[in-house]
Amino acid sequence: MLSILRSAQLWTRLKVVPKSSISFSLRVAPKILSFHTRAGPLFSGEYEMQDPKSLDEVVNVTVIDRDGNPKVLKGKVGDNLLYLAHRYGIDMEGACEASLACSTCHVYVKEEYFDQLPEPDEKEDDMLDMAPFLQENSRLGCQIILTKDLEGLVVTLPKATRNFYVDGHVPQPH
Repeated sequence: MLSILRSAQLWTRLKVVPKSSISFSLRVAPKILSFHTRAGPLFSGEYEMQDPKSLDEVVNVTVIDRDGNPKVLKGKVGDNLLYLAHRYGIDMEGACEASLACSTCHVYVKEEYFDQLPEPDEKEDDMLDMAPFLQENSRLGCQIILTKDLEGLVVTLPKATRNFYVDGHVPQPH
């Protein structure tokens, strides 16, 4: 299969069928191969755009913006904080789209919740080292996955972030 993909000359069609499947075709000289999968993978942020299926899944999160204004978000177990913030229009940039290549989703986690998060891995620590206004309770929003233990989580956005891609560029969530 890998050799087929390596020899592919071009993608001829990519079609995402709402919520349940994905279809695509490859042109591999001289044939066209079609693939279809049901219950396909969710794309970045798609899970966070779905409402909780029951009250047992709900995780309430408060995000305090750069001006000190709190906003309560209704998330669910498994949500990524960065994409959840995008759903609610919170100004948490996420320039690298959660690929651990920037620090633009830098947040301060309220101390009582900080110890409930898993330890940051080496990649997250490396990105945090580049974040302006780093504090002891700093984490990357893209690495915070909501659990029921995080019910009531409070995070604060720092006064500024640094986008290494280009200052002033604001990516649009998709």
